[in-house]
Amino acid sequence: MKRFGRLALVVALAWTASYAPPASAQAPPASAPPASAPPASAETPPASAPSPPAPAKVASPAVASTPGAARPGADVAQAALRGRAVYDLPRILNLADRNHPNLAEARARLRLVRAQLDEAHTAPFSQFKVTGGFALAPEIAGGNVYSPNTDVSLSSSLGVAWQATLDGVLPLWTFGKIGHLWEAAEANVKVHEHGVEVSRDLVRLEVRRAYYGLQLARDGKLLLADARQQVASAEAKLAEKIAEAEADPIDLLKLQTFATELAVREAEAERYVTVALAGLRFFSGVPNLDIPDAPLTKPSHQLGPIDRYTSAARLYRPELAQAAAGMEARTALVHLAQSNLFPDVGLGMSVGVSAAPEIADQLNPFVQDPANYFRYGAALVFQWKLDLLPRAAQIRQAEAELEAMRATQRYAMGGVGAEVEIAHAEALDWSRRLEAHEKSVLTARKWLIRAQQGIDVGTIEAKELIEPAKAYALARFSVLSATMELDLAMAKLARATGWDAIAPTGR
Repeated sequence: MKRFGRLALVVALAWTASYAPPASAQAPPASAPPASAPPASAETPPASAPSPPAPAKVASPAVASTPGAARPGADVAQAALRGRAVYDLPRILNLADRNHPNLAEARARLRLVRAQLDEAHTAPFSQFKVTGGFALAPEIAGGNVYSPNTDVSLSSSLGVAWQATLDGVLPLWTFGKIGHLWEAAEANVKVHEHGVEVSRDLVRLEVRRAYYGLQLARDGKLLLADARQQVASAEAKLAEKIAEAEADPIDLLKLQTFATELAVREAEAERYVTVALAGLRFFSGVPNLDIPDAPLTKPSHQLGPIDRYTSAARLYRPELAQAAAGMEARTALVHLAQSNLFPDVGLGMSVGVSAAPEIADQLNPFVQDPANYFRYGAALVFQWKLDLLPRAAQIRQAEAELEAMRATQRYAMGGVGAEVEIAHAEALDWSRRLEAHEKSVLTARKWLIRAQQGIDVGTIEAKELIEPAKAYALARFSVLSATMELDLAMAKLARATGWDAIAPTGR
């Protein structure tokens, strides 16, 4: 009777394992506008990949595996012997921050706009140019009254002549053109700085998704392998009983069917382990990366009221800060377009020198001497482009772009608020479901223990153990599933608020 009870429990475990959907561990690269870094928090709930949880492992009618418990083989030294570098989630996040291509692209764009800002700062004061040259000049003597040379023949005596001129304008008053240009360039730098934060948040979410997907896939692989081992042992014992005509052959066919399904699920789990590892290695840039052999656990962050997270999103969400910087840039461009209606006033300066030793120097100031001179001068100058109608059209264009940016900012604020509410509702939903499933596990366990006790004393038939065993295994599976969904919901909430401190640490 006891042997049949243990066999029924193994069959229930195998059925539960075959029921579990495959775990997914996605690893695509990531890519809208960021804010200042959120404050550190002691609460850091783990986020998970959108991978279905593995089935619960029932070692005996009264004992089941617990999520978060230590697993055999969790040894960094063993991984090192296999030539793999073991990193936890915070270290992998740091590696992805340095090595992910999307972040490298965002930082390159940031360096570009910073160089443009430097150009805007220096270009207005760099409107100077130098011109000059060297040539051969014939010997020419005389002055404005008499010269021994004619304009027909040139002397065979040649000498080197050279000339150089420096001139330009130093702006004094531009009616705000320079200041507004600097404001627009500085705001553009802020936009791209927050853009780096946006890319970083997306990369972090994908890294966490792959990390916890890998943990979940490995959990499922271990549980499925254990279930296969138990089913194989039960299959061998049942074959012996059938040979002795003490068991039903149909039970053996059922076990063989379950064993085949377990083999299929185990192969799927192995594939998802490979996919998740490939994603983490791509994100981190470490080709031999591995993670600690630890199971997925539920979040430690205690979910608070919705107002707490909407306030955090207004402070820390990168897209809102990027939209605000975009408004600054567009406003400055409108003012720049308006200032283009006015002239530019500056200090014009010029210095020129020319020397031709073979040509006689003309000392009379009323005689123009292009060969030998030293000139310098400064004057107050202005430049005014009178294309006023096109300039007015440019003002209307800049105002239209500003209005479009204002609408984008309103959309971002409303969209972020809705996203926070949705993520909070999802986290609250799975938190309540997890609590209910944990109560269900306790109830099913009591049912299973009482059924086992009834079988032991002979008041209940052995076949009555199948239903409580199934109920207990499914309850454990539901706890794991709800744990994963809650982890994922908390990761989404951290992304929606920009409050990365509440996201999982992987410990």
